[in-house]
Amino acid sequence: MPLCYASEIHTRFRQLRSATIGVNGIHADANSGAQVAQLLAVADKRLTATREGEFAEIKAWRRAFSELGLKPTQYRCASESLLRRYRKSGELPTLHPLIDLCNAASLAFAIPVAAFDINRISGALTVRSACGDELYETFSGETEHPEPGEVIFVDDSGRAHARRWTHRQSGWSAVRQRTSNVLIVAEALHETAQDDVENLIVALTDAISQVWPAAIRTDIKRL
Repeated sequence: MPLCYASEIHTRFRQLRSATIGVNGIHADANSGAQVAQLLAVADKRLTATREGEFAEIKAWRRAFSELGLKPTQYRCASESLLRRYRKSGELPTLHPLIDLCNAASLAFAIPVAAFDINRISGALTVRSACGDELYETFSGETEHPEPGEVIFVDDSGRAHARRWTHRQSGWSAVRQRTSNVLIVAEALHETAQDDVENLIVALTDAISQVWPAAIRTDIKRL
């Protein structure tokens, strides 16, 4: 399943670097604990040295959100929200072996990582500005319409799978117990984004191959 960015996004955020991984054949009966622990050790080291708000990765997303008219302390990118929660609680909630792995990678690299259930997406995903008539489902099952102009992930049917870019995914295509086919997306905007996204993808694909050795990984796409 392809992912693309509207030309307006690349024009406005020329520093954007992103990559995707498609994985077929994951299941919830797996243990990613060892791989998660390795990634959390990296996050622990970084957070010991400085708070997440000082990370170059987070500062870049705050600037982008400000440019989009969003208050950075009200609407945070997913990686900053995870880092804040992890720093305060000292633990990562266990949700699903794949989600736990993606969250740990996001913590280690301070880069937003999204995981979508491919079977819940119609056609291709496009990152673009919302028109306002797209449909978004929250994790509690409520439906919303994105604000016109906000950056969303939207499929060919007009369903939004993420609001305010890297702020929050939709419950509609969230990875659940029955999920088997996923699309993973990592995005960054800071100066060394290209190298860091590449390193994140390498670490994540290696971990996935250890946890789900029988899963089939499709080609990594760099966007």
